Amino acid sequence: MKVHETKSQAHASAADEGKVMTRKQKAENKGHDGEQSPKKAKSEHETDRANGKTKADIAREFEDFCKSVREHLSVAQMREILEMNDQDSSGSDGSVTTKCQDLLFLGALGKCPLCDCNLEFDGTRYSCKGSYSEWSSCTFKTSNPPRKEEPIKLPDSVLNTPIADLLKKYQEPSRRPHRDLGAPAKPFAGMMISLSGRLSRTHHYWKKIIEKNGGKVANSVIGVNCLVVSPAERERGGSSKLSEAMERGIPVVREAWLLESIEKQELQPLEAYDVVSDLAVEGKGIPWDKREASEEALESLAAEIKVYGKRGVHKDTKLQERGGQIFERDGILYNCAFSLCDMGREINEYCVMQLISVPESNLHLYYKKGRIGDDSRAEERLEEWENVDNAIKEFTRLFEEVTGNEFEPWEREKKIEKKLLKFYPVDMDDGVDVRHGGLGLRQLGVAATHCNLESKVANFMKVLCSQEIYRYAMMEMGLDPPDLPVGMLSNVHLRRCEEVVVQFVEAVKPIKGTGQKSEAVWSDYSQRWFTLMHSTRPLILRDYEELADNVVAAFETVRDITVASHLVGDMSGSTLDDPLSDRYNNLGCSISPVENDSDDYKMIVKYLEKTYEPIKVGDIDYGVSVENVFAVEPSACPSMDEIKKLPNKVLLWCGTRSSNLLRHLKKGFLPATCSLPVPGYMFGKALVCSDAAAEAARYGFTAVDRPEGFLVLAVVSQGDNITEVSSVPEASWFPFLNCNLY
Repeated sequence: MKVHETKSQAHASAADEGKVMTRKQKAENKGHDGEQSPKKAKSEHETDRANGKTKADIAREFEDFCKSVREHLSVAQMREILEMNDQDSSGSDGSVTTKCQDLLFLGALGKCPLCDCNLEFDGTRYSCKGSYSEWSSCTFKTSNPPRKEEPIKLPDSVLNTPIADLLKKYQEPSRRPHRDLGAPAKPFAGMMISLSGRLSRTHHYWKKIIEKNGGKVANSVIGVNCLVVSPAERERGGSSKLSEAMERGIPVVREAWLLESIEKQELQPLEAYDVVSDLAVEGKGIPWDKREASEEALESLAAEIKVYGKRGVHKDTKLQERGGQIFERDGILYNCAFSLCDMGREINEYCVMQLISVPESNLHLYYKKGRIGDDSRAEERLEEWENVDNAIKEFTRLFEEVTGNEFEPWEREKKIEKKLLKFYPVDMDDGVDVRHGGLGLRQLGVAATHCNLESKVANFMKVLCSQEIYRYAMMEMGLDPPDLPVGMLSNVHLRRCEEVVVQFVEAVKPIKGTGQKSEAVWSDYSQRWFTLMHSTRPLILRDYEELADNVVAAFETVRDITVASHLVGDMSGSTLDDPLSDRYNNLGCSISPVENDSDDYKMIVKYLEKTYEPIKVGDIDYGVSVENVFAVEPSACPSMDEIKKLPNKVLLWCGTRSSNLLRHLKKGFLPATCSLPVPGYMFGKALVCSDAAAEAARYGFTAVDRPEGFLVLAVVSQGDNITEVSSVPEASWFPFLNCNLY
């Protein structure tokens, strides 16, 4: 079935048509769009009702107070003050000074309202370092934290200092400011910045602006956070500052970083303004999650899968070219992948460990660890070991260091206990991820040409065995890091994912409203999920729609792609041996084209036209047209003769991703994983069909640049009576309609 667009104007914007965005990123954008615009800033003359002082007065008073504390108290005394008031006294001298000044002026911090752990002040915001569970850290952050309503305790050594009277002034709660300072946002707070070359404004000008926004300017690059240069610096070969910054690994950014950080009153990511990444020896690169959504999507589609299953030697080792294979002993493959998502600590990392045997060489241990989507900054090493037993001991030691668990119980019985801030295994299956083993672009036409199947069926199988539809599905959900094999997961891992999905839904269903306790539950389970099903851009889910799109639908798609990976296997070899016919036979179903002049074909086209209303998006009308119709009779379902005997039959539409179709053909349709109050899941464990093609087509996830999709028209028996069933009903006979959207 070909779906086409008609436009009320000549052409849509090329930029709009070419935009590629993952569903996870759309959810982020929706969240940002839905945020309320910031309230109008209060005048500096507005008073704090507790003490009659203006915000500006309090800000100046605080600045003078901090200066006095720095001059008359040692860091050791500040640590003693923090400890006496049950506050964290660890950290650098600078952080201790900041925390102590905050305590002495505003009072001791209270407990986190979400997890009842201690709050900390880093100079710009108050955050909690506690945890909800072994899976997740607390994500509570605020600019106006709870304070203890008790006097500040001061040690004798402090009471004998010249500022004792000043400190006593704020000792009692009634005499302290009770509101946050309300000082202007300072994006460069705590940063040391160096300037080089001819910028659009003088260095003197930028020094004043940077200091006004909380930062400091250094003459050299030693100890700075970044170096700001003109693009001309690079073209001229660079100054001595530029060379030294590159040698020290200090970020070098364009002047636009300063301008946009000040304009948005928020520190912008340095990576996005880097000007020398391709001049560095290995290149720094920009993390995927710091790029524009469309850029990340295109990078993802072009990326090569580096680990494609339990027997896949990591591409970066280059040992596969020498005949390298994953080392195996006593039935154990020494190949492990791990993930950790902890948004409270801003951690989103992966880890890969492999023992690789190479012909006529020693055993190699490969270890790689880094932030997901930031490959260039990953820690990576490849070591050669002469003694096999010592290599195995090192591998098991690293496993325990990474997970906090022993290796043998995991590999033998899959017993693992999640530890706080420790990685969790991503259990790979012994096969090939379809994004790696499926047909590549150059193979598609050749494979169909040499296929013995009827031409339409051969082209149908060509689509389902290609890498493309699976890469797009993973990209749209943001589940596409090349170092972790999300398309080849074991049944053990999939079951654990499903358990978390069900627990997630059950945990949030009783919640009423959007208070702090609600936020804690959503945050906890969001972090659990994105540890099990890692993403470039994890997010704290906040409603049922996001839960359905980013968790439930993601799980179902990955589950189906894993089945497809087993069916397709490795097709990277020759296509002259007719691999499409082989995969067709493995499906165990009958697929035959429905002729265009047949009554069935005409009936289906008419049913489609009557139940599909064109959708208008902007100036574009999206319609639908049929390309091919296939009659499909899977062996997993009742035969057509059996279906004819069933009562009260009706034809209903069902939409599905192209990437899910192989699994449906092999094993039949599975019901929804859970019940959610959103379309597609509101009926619980059921197969959702519709008498409107337009409704079903929404679940095909086609796009302007990927017009081909599929609709299922199923024969459904409604039965004579309403009967409660305890097992999953079998799917019925159904024809498939091959679609195009353009």
